[in-house]
Amino acid sequence: MPAQNTAFQYGAVARLFHWLTALGIFFLIASGLIAEEWPYGTESELATKVTLFSTHKTIGVLIFFIALARILWALTQPRPTPLHPERKLETLAAETVHWLLYGSILLVPLSGWVYHAATSGFAPIWWPFGQSLPFVPKSESLAHVASTLHEVLNWVLWASVALHVAGAMKHQVVDKDPTLSRMTKGVPAGTTEAPKTSHAFSATLALGVWAVMLSAGTAMGMFEEREPRPTDAADLAEVDSQWTVQDGTLAITIQQMGSAVEGTFEQWTADIAFEEQDAPGKTGEVTVEIATGSIALGSVTSQAVGSDFLAVETFPTAVFQADILNVADGYAAEGTLTLKGVTMPVTMPFQMTIQDGIATMEGRTTLERLNYGVGENMADGTQLGLRVDVSVKLVAEKAD
Repeated sequence: MPAQNTAFQYGAVARLFHWLTALGIFFLIASGLIAEEWPYGTESELATKVTLFSTHKTIGVLIFFIALARILWALTQPRPTPLHPERKLETLAAETVHWLLYGSILLVPLSGWVYHAATSGFAPIWWPFGQSLPFVPKSESLAHVASTLHEVLNWVLWASVALHVAGAMKHQVVDKDPTLSRMTKGVPAGTTEAPKTSHAFSATLALGVWAVMLSAGTAMGMFEEREPRPTDAADLAEVDSQWTVQDGTLAITIQQMGSAVEGTFEQWTADIAFEEQDAPGKTGEVTVEIATGSIALGSVTSQAVGSDFLAVETFPTAVFQADILNVADGYAAEGTLTLKGVTMPVTMPFQMTIQDGIATMEGRTTLERLNYGVGENMADGTQLGLRVDVSVKLVAEKAD
C-alpha cells in the first residue's frame, strides 16, 4: 500500500492524518462540552474540571500540530479526483467543506491557545514548554476576543464536520460508491482523471462562510468589550483625604494548580492622613475601602466573586484600617482587615519616598484566606493555595 497519494487513491500517510484529526476533533468537541458544564462547587469537582480542561487544551495543541503537518503533507501530494466530477454543484460543495475543515482544524485550537496564553490561571497545558505564546500578552481584552473567536469558529467546525459526515454517508448509502473506502482502506477508485480546475472559487466561498459567521457574532454583541468592572461591584463613596491617590494598583497573587494566578481590584478608595517625621512611631492613619466585586482574576473571576469565595452579593466591600508607623527599615501600616464579615489583624510593611508633595509607596503582605472563610470548600491547599500575596503600589499628592 503506497504511502503517497495517486490520482485515484489516498496514500497511507494522508489516511493516517485524516483519522487522527477526525478522532481528535470528536474528542475535543465532547471534552470541551463536558468540561464547560462540569460543576466546581467542591474541591474534588474543581479538580475534575481542571483535569478535563487540561486534557482538552493539551489534546487541542496536539491536534493543531497534527493538522499543520497534515496540511503541509497535502500540499506535496496529488488530490485524488472526485468520483463524480460531472456533478459540479456537489463537487463544489465538497471542496468548500474541505476548505472549512482545513481552516477550522487550525483556527479553532489556535484561538483557544491564544485565549489560554492571554488569560491567567486555571487548567494548564500538560507539556514542558510553558503556558505562554510569543507575542501574546496577558490581556483580558485579547482573551475575550480569542475566546469569542474560539466559540464562533467552533460553530463553523461543527457544521463542517456534520456536512462532511453526511456527505460520506450519502456516498456510502445512496450512491454506493467507494468514496468512503478510499479513505478507510486506501481503495483506488475512478477510471479517468477529471480535468484540473481552480480551487479559488470554493476557497472564496469558505472565506465567505467565516465572514458571515464572524459578522453574526459581531451583530450578537459577542465581540463587544467587557465592562472594566463587574456589574456587581459596589459603588464606593468619595473620600476627603489629606493625600489624593493619583495612580495605584491593588493586586493579589495566589497559587492554583501549582501556577501563580494574578489579579487586581479595579475599584477602591484610600483615605490617608500622614505627616512626615524622623522619630519612630505613629505618623498617620489610612482607611482603604475595596469593592470586592471589582476583582479581575483572569478566567476564574466569576468563581472568585461567588458565595464560596468573596461572596460579593453579601459582602460587597472589604475595609483595611491601620495606623501608619515609622519603623526602622521604612514604614508599616498596622491595623485590621475586615473581609466577609471577619476582622483580623494585618500588618503591611512598605517603602515610601516623598518629593515635592508627591508620595510614592510600594508594599506587600500575605493573608491566610481561610481566616476569612474564603474558599473553605478547598481547604487543603492542593488545588488552591492557602496564602494570598497582596501588593500595593500608589502615587499620592498632598492636598493644599
